[in-house]
Amino acid sequence: MAIQWFPGHMTTARKKAAETMALIDVVVEVLDARLPEAGSNPMIHELRTHRQRACLKLLNKADLADPEATRAWLDYYNKQPGVMAVAISAKKPADVAKLPALAQKLAPHRNDTFKPLRLMIMGIPNVGKSTLLNALVKRRVAAVGDEPAVTKSQQRINLSPRLTLVDTPGMTWPKIEHDSDGFMLAASHAIGRNAVIDEEVAVFLAGILLERYPALLKARYGFSLDGLDAPGVLDAVAKKRGCVLKGRGGELDLEKAAMILLTDYRTGTLGRISLETPASRQAMLAAASNKPKKSADPKPDAAE
Repeated sequence: MAIQWFPGHMTTARKKAAETMALIDVVVEVLDARLPEAGSNPMIHELRTHRQRACLKLLNKADLADPEATRAWLDYYNKQPGVMAVAISAKKPADVAKLPALAQKLAPHRNDTFKPLRLMIMGIPNVGKSTLLNALVKRRVAAVGDEPAVTKSQQRINLSPRLTLVDTPGMTWPKIEHDSDGFMLAASHAIGRNAVIDEEVAVFLAGILLERYPALLKARYGFSLDGLDAPGVLDAVAKKRGCVLKGRGGELDLEKAAMILLTDYRTGTLGRISLETPASRQAMLAAASNKPKKSADPKPDAAE
């Protein structure tokens, strides 16, 4: 199943973001540290490079991500021109307090009350932008919720005479090119549940866990992984947690098991897990480029 999710309000959000981009100095792109590239909206890259704006990439939820993978991503991003990347948790005030000074380094010419630094906070839904904004302002100015697309309009806040923030709605993009990106986004709850099948997303996640984090799976659920494939992991979770459909002769409730696995990943209960690394990303892109293209449909007058 290919996952796509682009609610109507995001078209308006993109147009407004393009207008605002002309009036700011630095884009603060909030990313989920567990899937920073899969969760980086290509429209944000397109808008900021068109306007030649510097970018402070915040790998948020770093406390939930694999530290080794996060270090690799920071090295990857900090080699890019006009980009600075740092790992943070928006729930930690000390992490958030460092951000204005870091952004200032990307726009040294905007450093007084006559030329205040203007930041634009961007990112995909449910990545922590509102939590970040509230921590920066030190009061609740943005709604926070564990559902994608809580924020639906821009707001401008003068943090001080020297610093202005523009908060933007979380934006996905019209077509997710790689199926694995869609599944990673869904696993991390950046896509509305109405656009996904939880069991399929959980099986995708189980495949990554089997390959990269088998010890965390075993420690959390206490079953042997011998001979298990990804669907088998979901079955095993269902059996271990007693997920059985009532009146169905002991049939497993795989939807319930899927939500257990997904929730344990999303909350960090499973442990510190990253769904991609620069190396795995490169391998995925290489494999995708080598796939044969689908043949075009025959023309109406082609020979049968």
